[in-house]
Amino acid sequence: MFCRDCGEKLTLRVLENEGLVPYCPKCGKFKFPFFPVAVSMVVVRRSDNQILLAKHVGDNDYKLIAGYIKKGENAEKTIPRELKEETALNAVKWKYLCSRYHAAKDILMLGFLVTCDDGEIVLNEEISETRWCTPEGAKEIIRKSSTAEYFLNVAIAELGRKK
Repeated sequence: MFCRDCGEKLTLRVLENEGLVPYCPKCGKFKFPFFPVAVSMVVVRRSDNQILLAKHVGDNDYKLIAGYIKKGENAEKTIPRELKEETALNAVKWKYLCSRYHAAKDILMLGFLVTCDDGEIVLNEEISETRWCTPEGAKEIIRKSSTAEYFLNVAIAELGRKK
């Protein structure tokens, strides 16, 4: 590991109440590991509570709409931006549900239940296909044992509580 500020090779040092933490001898500071954060959205159509699933280009699995939080941006700004960029749909409201570390991409995912308008879907270059599903239908076709399935199940439980 190298310091993201100066490029010096990091060493491990004991930090009280933290254990071994990367340390930059040049900067003279502890450098806690950094990894990206993204939002994962269970998008629900306002008119009929159908859930939107998507296939990304080059992937055969249905997943949720997701996107990285840009530097200086918060999750609340990322949600409408990413949904609009990937599908041209407008996010009407959203609710934070839970988070999960996604080891495959070394990323922290923040799960949201997002209500969108009834607009027409226009896909960007990242998405090859979308599909509106009932909650039961979404559970059947979402990639099994995935982070997307985890967030979907939490969102469906939340939708069940609203009834």
